[in-house]
Amino acid sequence: MKRVVITGIGALTPIGNTAEEFWKSLIEGKSGAAPITKFDAQNFKTKFACELKSFDPLKFIEKSEARKYDMFTQYALIAVGEAVKNANISFSELSPHRIGVIWGSADGGVITFEEQYSEYITNNRMPKFNPFFIPKRLVNIASGIISIKYGLKGINFTTTSACAASNTAMIDAFNYIRWGKADMIITGGSEAPVNQSSIGGFNALKALSTNNENYSCASRPFDVNRDGFVMGEGAGAIILEEYESAKRRNAPIIAEIVGGGMAADAYHLTGTHPDGDGAYNGIMLSLEDAGVKPSEVGYVNAHATSTPMGDMSELKAIERVFGVNSGLNISATKSMTGHLLGAAGAIEAIVCINAVRNDIVPPTINTENVDGDFGNKFDLTLSKAVSKKVNYAISNTFGFGGHIATALFKKYDN
Repeated sequence: MKRVVITGIGALTPIGNTAEEFWKSLIEGKSGAAPITKFDAQNFKTKFACELKSFDPLKFIEKSEARKYDMFTQYALIAVGEAVKNANISFSELSPHRIGVIWGSADGGVITFEEQYSEYITNNRMPKFNPFFIPKRLVNIASGIISIKYGLKGINFTTTSACAASNTAMIDAFNYIRWGKADMIITGGSEAPVNQSSIGGFNALKALSTNNENYSCASRPFDVNRDGFVMGEGAGAIILEEYESAKRRNAPIIAEIVGGGMAADAYHLTGTHPDGDGAYNGIMLSLEDAGVKPSEVGYVNAHATSTPMGDMSELKAIERVFGVNSGLNISATKSMTGHLLGAAGAIEAIVCINAVRNDIVPPTINTENVDGDFGNKFDLTLSKAVSKKVNYAISNTFGFGGHIATALFKKYDN
């Protein structure tokens, strides 16, 4: 098995348009929630979301190119561009056949689909579809466009496991590299779900918070008054690289990925197992994969979307793995970013990478009254970031359909 390291990260999030801005906002406990601006949400039950701020894709992508891409692909290209720059990659000096792309998304080009179908209905069902309609809406197109932009001819595909999609992509990338099938893989995920069909659909499921009067505090994981998640948008990109490849090109190694666990709840269409069975299996498989003991883990970035059932089932799983009062820090950064669906795992992986890199655990904000007795059992890192030694960090992601994906990161040492 090859050793796999992280040599670059890029982030485009509701609380920062670069990885550095994102991390700074996390440590400061900044909320990304605000009234929806992408459409008129007056008649919707939820009127707020975590949108990108001060963002103009045309600063990064030519207008002639941008019109060919759905927003989720634009987000992907921008985050990947930052990661490639940070990793100091000169693709002309590397074999393109040994570099791949594995990307994650849940909804893909849902904005394109919504816009085109709305136009079709408005025009009395006259089929005047945009010639880019099909490629723009395909879920796999972001991975394809990334490979085309950089001339990468290695492994290339997209994972779609709902809100576990980008963790699934990352674990697949990790495996392909350590099996010797690639030297480098660009991985991560992107999502652009702040649109009428997504907000309306999740409202119908009663999954979204409707705390319109206090939107900045609406995402409150583990709190007794939580009433659903807040929609977010953006992308996270991670450069995974075989250790010897990274050393040969003197790359800036910032952390390692050492384990991945994938499982299924096999329980419910949209809900997690009440006792956290799938989450428990995912965490345990990631630890076993890396040969790491639970006591060695210093931080868990919880999936914790701020839904009534999901948050509690995850904490039950964490208790089964780590016990209570174990010195473990847990935080739910969706309290700041909202839930980026298929891109959530990617940006939360970046949180874990920075935690082991900087020995800082970002906070859970907005949570005032922890549900049940979990406030006495765990350090949920409420309100303020904590400085502590973090050698290993875990990122949990769970998706509709019972998909479980857990990634384990390690502090880099020679």
